[in-house]
Amino acid sequence: MKLSKKQTQAIDILEDKTTNVLLYGGGAGGGKSMLGVYWILKSALKYRKTRWVIGRSRLKTLKETTLQSFFEVCNMQGLKAQVDYTYNETKSLITLHYSESEVLLKDLFRMPSDPHFDGLGSLEISGCFIDECAEITPIAYNILQSRIRYRLDEHNIIPKVLMTCNPSVGWIYTQFYKKHKSKTLPANQKFIQSLVTDNPNISKHYIEQLKQTDMLTQRRLLYGDWEFSDDATRLFHVDSLNDMFTNDFVMKGQKFMSVDVARFGRDQSVVCVWNGFRCEQIFTWDKNTLTELADNVQRIANDNMVSRSNIIVDSDGVGGAIPDILKGVKSFINNSRALKGENYKNLKSQCYYKFAERVKKGEVFINCVDPVMKQNIITEFEICKQYDIDKENKLSITPKDQIKSMLGRSPDLSDAIIMREFFELRKSQIVFFK
Repeated sequence: MKLSKKQTQAIDILEDKTTNVLLYGGGAGGGKSMLGVYWILKSALKYRKTRWVIGRSRLKTLKETTLQSFFEVCNMQGLKAQVDYTYNETKSLITLHYSESEVLLKDLFRMPSDPHFDGLGSLEISGCFIDECAEITPIAYNILQSRIRYRLDEHNIIPKVLMTCNPSVGWIYTQFYKKHKSKTLPANQKFIQSLVTDNPNISKHYIEQLKQTDMLTQRRLLYGDWEFSDDATRLFHVDSLNDMFTNDFVMKGQKFMSVDVARFGRDQSVVCVWNGFRCEQIFTWDKNTLTELADNVQRIANDNMVSRSNIIVDSDGVGGAIPDILKGVKSFINNSRALKGENYKNLKSQCYYKFAERVKKGEVFINCVDPVMKQNIITEFEICKQYDIDKENKLSITPKDQIKSMLGRSPDLSDAIIMREFFELRKSQIVFFK
């Protein structure tokens, strides 16, 4: 297999004794997947009776894409199926006959039924390759990294994680690219910028196809630009979002609660407890009945001395039952008319825009020590942008179905948080007569 200069550099880094994590990320067509499967194959053959993982957000997609790259690399290296290796599709397992090593294919999607990836708990591996790592959560990365302990001392190798992806927002940008750019990336972590032009095997037609796409797509996939987001459509910026978690100076005030209700057992229910614009507690439940949720809301309200009239509940769909159970709480109807006669498509869009202004001014504090929840909050807000102005020229946000498609889940945390703006909008609607 012919390697590019950057792919060779990546292999050298993966073989040194000082680097634990390498992010090889950038433009499309840069040979990222081929590099990953080549390293896994090379390592599994070199170190006898070891166990390696190739992971991706969805196993089905992994088998349709990354696995095919693995077979292609095997062919390039002269390895033949059934003779040199065996693939068991049922077990998602590749066995290399010469070294007796194994390569496991793993689904790394965060399921509500296993949010902490307990299913990986008994796994012991020698190293792993995570393809399209931006599609997974930080906890999946951390758990898989913690499982690298199999036959390491025997072969004098250190734990290694190789990750690849195209430029993206979210935890990969924050934890890796941004730190690389500011030269604050830990010494045991490395980043290599990958471009389509680095791939010696890429077709010239593929590059021409990328040049025909819109400018944002070109910036991201052709030029590997990690700052690709269009500032004109951004509601939230990464720095301001990160500041929310350190703005401890935000003053206390009146107490409120905002509640997002899971739909028919899917997604998660979220309760935010507010003291002014200090979100002091966030509670989540993956599974509960409406009665259980109502009981939890009332208990939390009692514990924090929040009046029912200061509780707002997402009342679209099944959430409409909560105000019936807890008389006096306010209903938040996402598609209802914007308050104060302002030029927004609906109440939800209005609250997102208002909250974005507040975040930009540094007027919000969120008390969150859970790194996974913190990153989920940042990601949910980051991908919510200004959307096409409708025929009435009203401001709107990215539709929820598109956000769910990008996240692989519902933006329950950000939806719960922005509902706090309802009380400010309602307050400003009050008219006093002499």
